[in-house]
Amino acid sequence: MNSFKSALAVVVCCLLVFSPAFSELQAAGQHAGQINAMVPAATKNSQPAKVQEELQWNDLLQTQHTGRVRAGLADGSILSLGSDSELRIVQHDAASQQTSLEMNYGKVRSQVQKIATQGGKFEMKTPNAVIGVIGTDFYVAFENDATTVICYEGTLSVTPLGSAQAQTNTGQSTGNSVTVGPGQMVVVTTVIPPSGFHVSQAPPSALQNGILATNIPEKEGAPPPHPSHVWTWVGIGAAVGVGLGLGIYYGTRSSPTPACNPNAIIAAGCPPH
Repeated sequence: MNSFKSALAVVVCCLLVFSPAFSELQAAGQHAGQINAMVPAATKNSQPAKVQEELQWNDLLQTQHTGRVRAGLADGSILSLGSDSELRIVQHDAASQQTSLEMNYGKVRSQVQKIATQGGKFEMKTPNAVIGVIGTDFYVAFENDATTVICYEGTLSVTPLGSAQAQTNTGQSTGNSVTVGPGQMVVVTTVIPPSGFHVSQAPPSALQNGILATNIPEKEGAPPPHPSHVWTWVGIGAAVGVGLGLGIYYGTRSSPTPACNPNAIIAAGCPPH
C-alpha cells in the first residue's frame, strides 16, 4: 500500500513539473499565420526569417536596423514590424478570435479584423501598457520607456500598467484606461504626469511617420524609406531645380546677340526700330 502511494506521488510530481513545459510545446505547435514580406535583416526565434515561413504560437520576430517584417495572421489581420523591433505572437486563435501579442521594444502597425465572436479579443502588451481593440488600424511604439499609441481607424482601449490613472482630453477620468478614437494618440510613460495621461489629436506628421516607420516597399529588396530620408530627397530635388533654373538664366544672358535684319519688323532678340 505504501509503495502504491509512493508511486502515485511520483506520478503527480512529474505531472506538476512537466505540464507547463508540455503546454508551452503544445502552444508553440499551433498555427498563427505566416510571413508575407520582409526586408533583411530579420529573424524568427533567433534564426534568419524567410518569406512565406509559417508562424506559430510563441514565435518571436526580431528586426535589426535595416530589417522589417510584414506578417499575415490566420484571421486576415496584418502586422507590420518596423526596424529595431521585437514582437512575440503569444497566441492567435482565428476561430475564437483570441489574439495576444507582446512587444518589448520597437514599432508595429496592426491592421486588425473586426472582432465578431463573443468573448473575442485582440490585445498587444508593451512593458508599461496594454492595448485592446475591437477591429481597427493602429500603431504602437515602445522606446525610451514610453508607449506611443496612434489610432487610424476604429477604437482602442489603452490601459497603463501599474497604478497610473488615465484621463481623457476632456478631463474626465475613465479609471485605469482611456479610449482612443480615429486620428487620436496617447503616450504612456513610466513617469506619471501630474495631470494623468491625455488623449489628443495626432498631428499629421505623427500619422505619416507611423506608416513610414513600418511600411515595406512592394518592390522586393528596395530599402524602406525612413521619415527623415523623405525630407532629404525633397531638399535634393529643390536644390537641383534651383541649379537648373540659374544655369538656364545665366546661359541665356551670356549667349551672343543674334544678328538683326533691318528689314524685319521685330527680329528675335533685337530691339524694335
